[in-house]
Amino acid sequence: MNIELEREEDGRWIAEIKQLPGVVVYGSNREDAISKVEVLALRVMADRVEHGDQIPELDALFVAPV
Repeated sequence: MNIELEREEDGRWIAEIKQLPGVVVYGSNREDAISKVEVLALRVMADRVEHGDQIPELDALFVAPV
């Protein structure tokens, strides 16, 4: 998943993962924004897994024998 970064005029950084709608955060610096967006993305994906939603990006990570 790609993290898109942009610096706002007030100096804050905004980070977004477009593959996960709503995963957008502000950080006081670049590293802070990246860290926060990664945490939020993991929380969103965990919530989706718990509710039975498909996350195609995870298919390559976990394989169970048939």
